[in-house]
Formats: sequence, structure tokens, C-alpha cells
Amino acid sequence: MSIVRPYPPSAPHLRPGQRPRPAHLPANAGGSERKIVSWNLLRLVGASPRDVIHLIEQERPDLLLMQEATSDFDALPHLIGGHYARSPLPGRIHGVACWSPSPFRRQPLTCTLPSGPLVRRVAQMIECASFAFTVANVHLSHGQIMNRRQLRRLGEILPAHAAVLGDFNLVGPTLMPHFRDVGPRAPTHRMVDMVPIRIDRCLVRGLSCTEARVLDNYTSDHCPITVRLERSGYK
Repeated sequence: MSIVRPYPPSAPHLRPGQRPRPAHLPANAGGSERKIVSWNLLRLVGASPRDVIHLIEQERPDLLLMQEATSDFDALPHLIGGHYARSPLPGRIHGVACWSPSPFRRQPLTCTLPSGPLVRRVAQMIECASFAFTVANVHLSHGQIMNRRQLRRLGEILPAHAAVLGDFNLVGPTLMPHFRDVGPRAPTHRMVDMVPIRIDRCLVRGLSCTEARVLDNYTSDHCPITVRLERSGYK
């Protein structure tokens, strides 16, 4: 179940229950192309809500996906406006979360994934009102067999036009039938602060990718990635 908690009344310029208007407008609000940013925040010791707000203001995404988001980030819609939902991992203080300047078509859903004995995993299924496709926000298991099983499960339930983004914890090919890896090819994470690897990815089906970049950011052990996606043949 997604969690949206009220922000404590500590903003004196707002009346009780009032939210700020979004200080952000998408860079391409009028076209069919959508910009998505994904970032593993590194719970508790990594990125803060202020770091996320800075990223939003800098990149102006149509959708921001977060992994390892704690309840601290539930304040985002009260700090910057927009729309937000968080899906904690079962038994953990963190989970996957999303933010958009535009309304969701429906409240993001939490989908249970095949999981190992230590950490149970979920994916967040997102449909934005201005999107012509569905987005799955993931933080997959570390096991190289298990995370591929989780991707295959998503491939079975996602519609024909869909994207999967997040922290895949996966090295090598994804082996996800009918999906293409269109994310940036540069490293996104330094394993034990030494070995650069590419584990933050974007897979698509029925979509075109016109841009894929790794963003410079050092407040987490992961760099954010950004992609521009468009439904193939969509006008």
C-alpha cells in the first residue's frame, strides 16, 4: 500500500492544509516525450529532501523515481508541490517512491515481486495523466538469478507500452524478453567505493528513447540517471 503522510505544520507562510503550488514545470509539457529521472537516495546517510528538490529544480522532470526513500521524503509535496506516493519494502524503513508535477491517472500501485529470504521486494506501478505508457519503479534483489526473475515477472504484468527504471542490482544482460535496455551506459554506482558499475537502468517496450544520461551528484553512492521516452508511433 502506498503511503502519503501529512507534513507537520512548520511552514508559516501556508494555511493549515494548504500546499504550495509546484515551483516546477516540465521542460516539454506540450509534447509526447516525457523526461524521467531515477535515483537511489542511500537511506539515512545519503540524499536529503533538499537534495531532491535541487535535482527537481535543476532537471525539471515529468516524473522522478526514488529508491531507498524513507518517510522524510513524504514532505516533498508540501515543500515543492506536485504529487507523490511511497511504497515501503515490507519490514523496512525505506522503499520506492515517485514524484510528479502533474497528477497521476490513478494512485500508484504496489506490486509484490518474487523475493529471497532476506529482503522482500516490491515495484511501484505508475500511470501519470500526461503519459501514454506505464512506468515501473524498482529496487531489485542482489541475487543475479532472483533479480532476473523479478524482471520477467514485471514483463508478464506490464502493458505493451512500458518502462522499468531504478536500481537493478544487476550485472550483465537483463534477459527480459521483448524489453530493450536504453539507459545510459556509463557507470552509476561505485561498489564498496571502488569498482564503478552500471546497475541503475532503464528498460522499455513499445517506447523510443531520445536521450539517456548519468547526472553528477555525490550525496548518494548512486548517481541519478535521466531518460527521455516517447511511445513508439504515438502522436
